[in-house]
Order: sequence, then structure tokens, then C-alpha cells
Amino acid sequence: MIKTVKSLDLKGKRIIMRVDFNVPMKDGVVQDDTRIVAAIPTIKYILDQGVKTLTLMSHLGDPSKDAAKAKEKAEKDGKSFDEAAYIRGKHRMAPVAEYLAKKLGKPVVFAGEDGCYGKKSFIDGQPAGTVVMLENTRFHKEETAKDGAERDKLAKELASYGDIFVNDAFGTAHRDHASTASIAKFVPLSAAGFLMEKEVDYLEPIVTNPQKPLAAIIGGAKVSSKIAVLESLLKNSGALVIGGGMAYTFLKAQGHKIGKSLVEDDQLDTARKILDTAASLKVEIVLPVDQVGADKFDAAVVPVPVDGQDLPDNLMGLDVGPKTLAKYKEVISRAKTIVWNGPVGVFEFDSFAKGTEELAKLVAGATAGGAITVVGGGDSVAAVNKFHLAAKMSHVSTGGGASLELLEGKKLPGIEVCRA
Repeated sequence: MIKTVKSLDLKGKRIIMRVDFNVPMKDGVVQDDTRIVAAIPTIKYILDQGVKTLTLMSHLGDPSKDAAKAKEKAEKDGKSFDEAAYIRGKHRMAPVAEYLAKKLGKPVVFAGEDGCYGKKSFIDGQPAGTVVMLENTRFHKEETAKDGAERDKLAKELASYGDIFVNDAFGTAHRDHASTASIAKFVPLSAAGFLMEKEVDYLEPIVTNPQKPLAAIIGGAKVSSKIAVLESLLKNSGALVIGGGMAYTFLKAQGHKIGKSLVEDDQLDTARKILDTAASLKVEIVLPVDQVGADKFDAAVVPVPVDGQDLPDNLMGLDVGPKTLAKYKEVISRAKTIVWNGPVGVFEFDSFAKGTEELAKLVAGATAGGAITVVGGGDSVAAVNKFHLAAKMSHVSTGGGASLELLEGKKLPGIEVCRA
């Protein structure tokens, strides 16, 4: 059980809150405000409690890594590169603060582009009820330092800005960083915001005690990135649907011909082990029984229907066919809980989007029928957004890596510090 802001007396307190405002930016303009909007209910609740100040902190991109890539490209092109100017231009929180102010209908005071240190006097000098936004936490190497003592330097400074730490950044809950977890050691009280609470309430029971039957749908490109989640979900699932590129590693492990499809030959034994475990636990494994193929990976290529599990040598599988979709419908119709992580085809290409779109419609239909439906993982979230079905799911997770690790049964540092 996690402790939430509603369980605390916030009146007159200084709140330091971690949000996930790592949003896509272009020329200093927010391109997708999903994560900002998701944090607003917690922000408004805190302000309504009559707090002294609410100080927000977030990372935005990975400044040092992004700068290194940009520098390498500039050097290849024979151009000069100003690393400091690049970081200031692309990774500053000031434009995000301005955007949030418009959404809130209330000023958001930016604490300055000179970093996150030395802001206590500035924050404490603000009028009651002020919202302050700190600069990008990842401008400081201590934020992500592997050495705990290094992280603690920044964590102690951030902790001095608040009496209570609120973590509402589920997207970074799996990171043991100064602003996500270490800070909790240096504040009297820590609690979760509403977004964090909702994520935990939907995702944790899938691993610990789901309403059964549970149908798990796992897609995406690689088996290697989903081994732990597959093994975790097998324990409670009645059916496990495996789709996307990773399905071809399983099909090859069963002896099927997969043509030019994506495959991880070093994961064939892992796939066989998962299939054997599923059989021993009496978990139904659903792999594609028909497919839509192409002779190359290209949006403009002509799709070729293939009725069967074997692909000719000249084709690669890029989507599932109607018989597979019928099987999905059968599995989903029986489930009381459905968790979906990863697409079952190359939905970015319109010619190979039907499988993922129809799957999304089936999951949305199950929600309307009373099932609990949870969509987690970046690509499956992008898919339900593309097909305008996100609102028809019980819950669409805001965390990619975090939701995956929670489904793997791991303890996430950003959540653990909010435990009651």
C-alpha cells in the first residue's frame, strides 16, 4: 500500500514534487502535453490545500547523451558545436513552465537556468501558494550518479526546498535518482501523487492478485526485452498472446518457417523454455496462425496475405491475419483482466496496422463489457492513441520502462519511498 497526498496535512507546508515533464519539444515548443496534463490533478489538489509553496522538478531528455550525439554529427559535417548552447536551447524547463502556467491558469515561477542548487532562499521568499519550476534535474551529474553519496549531494539540496516530498513521476519510478528516490531520505514525509497511485492500483494487482481469467498480450520486436515480463505474467495468466516481431522467435522455436522475419536466434532456447513452462502451468499460448507479409520492410510495399504459420523464404511477417484476430477475440471475450504491452504488427505502416487496430478495438470492447483493461508500454500506448481508443481503456500507463518493470514484479525505487 502506498501513502498518498490525501493522507497528509499539507496546509502551510512547502511541497517539493517530482513530476515527469519529459515531453517532446521542437524549437522550444511542447509537442505532446500528455504527461503535463496527467500531473495537473495532483498539482491542483496540493494548491487547494493552502500550501506555502509547491516546487516542481523534472528531467527533460538526457542532456549529456543528446549533446554527445549532436557533437558527433556536427564533427562529421565539419561544423562547430557549442555544447552549452545546445543544452540550453533544447533541454531547459522554462518553456515547460510557461506551458504549464497556461494549463493551470496560474503563474508558474521559473527558478532560473543556473541549475537546481542554491534555490532555498528564492523559494522561501515566494508568496503563499506559489508554484515554482526548477531547471532540468539532469543538468547535474549527481542526479543519475551510480554512487549513492554523489546522488545524495543533490538529493539533500532538493530536500531543503520542501517539508514534504510528493512523487507523481511514474515514468521515472524505476530510476534510483536523486530527485526520484534519494530525496526521500532527507525529508520528514513522502507520498505519492494521484497519477502514481493510479498506476500502482492498476498495475500491481496484475502481478500479485488479478481478477481472473487474466489475458496477457505481449508484442513488440524482441523477446530479449520481454523475457522477465513473460515469465512474471505466466504465473497468473489463463492465456498469453504473443505478437509482433517477437512472435517469430517463438514460431521458429516450434519448427515453423519464418522467411525473412525478425528473429533472435540466441533466444530460441528461452522461447522453448517459456512454451514448456506455459504448458506445465496450463496457460494457453496464442501465436499467429495466419499473417500479412511483405518482401521488404517498407511502408509502400504491397501486403501479401499468408494463410498459415509458415512463411515463404522471400517474405517477412509484418502483421497478423483474420484467423489470428478471431483467436484474439475468443481469448479476450473470456478474460476479466487484460494487460497489453506491445503491438502485434507494424502499426506505423497503414498497410500493416489492421491487426493492432482490431486488437485495440477488441480490448476497448472488453472494457465496455466490464473487464479491467490496462495498456502499458510506449508503442502500445502510441497505438491506442493513433486509433483514438485510449479513453476506452480502463487505464493507459504513462510509463514505458516503469510499467514493464512493475509487470515484471520488480520493486521500483520511486514507488518504494511512498510506501505507508
